[in-house]
Amino acid sequence: MAIRDIIKPDNPILRKKAHKVTNFGADFQKLVDDMVETMIAAPGVGLAAPQVAIPQRLIVVRLPDDEDSKQEYGDQAGVVYVVANPEIIKASREMVEGVEACLSIPGYFGKVDRHESITLRGLDRNGKEFRLKAKGWQARVFQHEIDHLDGRLYIDIASEVWREDEETESAEDQPVPSPE
Repeated sequence: MAIRDIIKPDNPILRKKAHKVTNFGADFQKLVDDMVETMIAAPGVGLAAPQVAIPQRLIVVRLPDDEDSKQEYGDQAGVVYVVANPEIIKASREMVEGVEACLSIPGYFGKVDRHESITLRGLDRNGKEFRLKAKGWQARVFQHEIDHLDGRLYIDIASEVWREDEETESAEDQPVPSPE
């Protein structure tokens, strides 16, 4: 396993639609392992293959497993999800605003509306189809990572974006990293 470099918005791969995963062989398995290691080391709760410059429809998600997280997320805390070709097949009508950040846009945060709960379909690391229901923060993380597979960043849909060391300002007034 190896920690991979996480690319920034100036890399055009982040803005392109990723390709479906069709091969689940040794190279894919190494990519999965590297992505999990990279996500944990960053540290982050989700990572999409385009963020490590691989234009494939692959995401990994892992909610924290500290004591507070175990109380809040229960049996979902610390579970690593590997999802190839994820697709949201059902989403709640209820939308929830929350604060998001991104490993590809370090130092920035934004307020983003997301579905409170989702059902997604995808393939596990061995190519076997499965479905998963997610709600709350876990649903937010999956939606954020799936957006990466379509070349969309949270700053594209945020109502406000700000730098870590500044007060909240409207998205129009705040300099945000450009994709160009």
